[in-house]
Amino acid sequence: MMHFDFKVTGGDFTGAGQASSRLKKVLKQLGVNPLIIKRAVIALYEAEVNIVAHANKGIIRIHVTSDFVKMVLDDEGPGIKDISKAMEKGYSTASEKVRSMGFGAGMGLPNIQSNADSFNLSSVPGAGTHLEIIVQFK
Repeated sequence: MMHFDFKVTGGDFTGAGQASSRLKKVLKQLGVNPLIIKRAVIALYEAEVNIVAHANKGIIRIHVTSDFVKMVLDDEGPGIKDISKAMEKGYSTASEKVRSMGFGAGMGLPNIQSNADSFNLSSVPGAGTHLEIIVQFK
């Protein structure tokens, strides 16, 4: 089993993608099926960008086993007031600044869910969001 953590700073779009890049490299070295790697990296990248776009800061914890990768993301930010609404394709609360950079199309959470074998999202408005994603290797 392998474990690594990443700190994410809100608003730091230049740093976005570091965790997903590292995960891709690790999974390639382990010989994981490229289609599985793609699903895991897409899910993690979308989640990582959500922290950058919406929260003050966050932490990503990645656990790789022989059977799956588990990604746990916790952020300190505004939280999600209506999770079912946030899960709708195209729904976004991104700022104009974030949208002007090409982010905030409202596809992040739906893309994460569609690439995950397990997706658990909880949030406390005004405090932050907790997301657990599992992608099975088989």
